[in-house]
Amino acid sequence: MNFRAQHPSMGATLADVGQEAEVDALFEAVAQDFDGLDILVNNAGIAGPTGAVEDIMLDDWNSTLNVCLTGQFLCVRRAAPMIRAAGGGLIVNLFSAAGRFGYAWRTPYSSGKWGVIGLTQSLAKELGRDNIRVNAILPGIVAGARMDGVIRARAAQMGMSAEDCEREYLARISLRRMVDPEDIAAMVLFPCQPWRSEYFGPVDQR
Repeated sequence: MNFRAQHPSMGATLADVGQEAEVDALFEAVAQDFDGLDILVNNAGIAGPTGAVEDIMLDDWNSTLNVCLTGQFLCVRRAAPMIRAAGGGLIVNLFSAAGRFGYAWRTPYSSGKWGVIGLTQSLAKELGRDNIRVNAILPGIVAGARMDGVIRARAAQMGMSAEDCEREYLARISLRRMVDPEDIAAMVLFPCQPWRSEYFGPVDQR
């Protein structure tokens, strides 16, 4: 793994978050290697297929939701007791602007991201009494190889060039540029800072 090579002093475990047994093994490794758990960042995701709804295979639908939605549930299910035992902490769910806007030809991905909204809001109300904050970050279009692949697939679906398709994407963004991964990392770090619960008042657990 590149991460292990670049950060030899840090632990790393390879896991498919859509598989329950692999998530269990991941958190067993965390429990063995660390004194506890304070923060969970749910960041795993896949782009899923691009195509008309009648052309999307059930296996592709299931694999997209398994990673983008079920994977977050499986990780929180194991992390929440550990964070509770530590006296509280933070869960950050990464999803997407696709969780607020539907996208043609991206139904599995968009559906999974909409599901994360309900997951996050429900967890915030459930876990707030345990001093566990649950937040979500909704990036727009993130620069990188995955988005390049999405643009190429959508361009093919629309019968246009990848360059023209990218220009259409950027035209809908106020800054006319994609989000850098470093921007997202900075947003994740912000709620990880020490905080005092009295600043925020009582938690609404309705």
